[in-house]
Amino acid sequence: MQVLKFPLKFTFKISTLSNDFTATDAGGNIVAYVRQKMFKFKEDIQIFSDESRTKLNYSIKADQWIDFSAAYSFFDQGGQEFGKIARKGWRSMWKAEYEIIDQHQQIQYHVREENGWIKVMDSMLGEIPILGMLTGYFFNPSYLVTNKSGQAIVRLSKQASFWGKEFLLEKVGPMDNDDDDRIMLGLMMMILLERRRG
Repeated sequence: MQVLKFPLKFTFKISTLSNDFTATDAGGNIVAYVRQKMFKFKEDIQIFSDESRTKLNYSIKADQWIDFSAAYSFFDQGGQEFGKIARKGWRSMWKAEYEIIDQHQQIQYHVREENGWIKVMDSMLGEIPILGMLTGYFFNPSYLVTNKSGQAIVRLSKQASFWGKEFLLEKVGPMDNDDDDRIMLGLMMMILLERRRG
């Protein structure tokens, strides 16, 4: 990806069957268009440079069929794997927890949901007619990315909206330029997984 100008906004398209979203920077410029292939036994995500989908920059593929402990590998244009994001299995049932892993299979970053109660309240109230339609305005989870020393790097927050279609990514600490693509791709994959879980 290009040099990123924070904050970034991820906006889902709610008018299509596919689970697509656009990433725009602080100036409103599109930095990525993310498309999830439908009806696949394994996750298959494509990241294009824009909505025209003429230039494929990256792809993300699951290493196994749908599972709580699946890992999702990042591939560049040439098909070279350069990292992955892995869910922390059953530990993620209460609060979402993931690890971003580099090309040497070493853990680089941790991604943790900041407040697990938000998801619980959203799920409970989401079952109540009419009231369930409004939970997107009141229960908005946030996720913090930290390095191995525990220092916060970026925060991803769901924004108040009727359909839960917008997320804001803010930089809160120093980020290594070599790792920004891995962090971005990891969060993009995590959003798709967490939205499906509710």
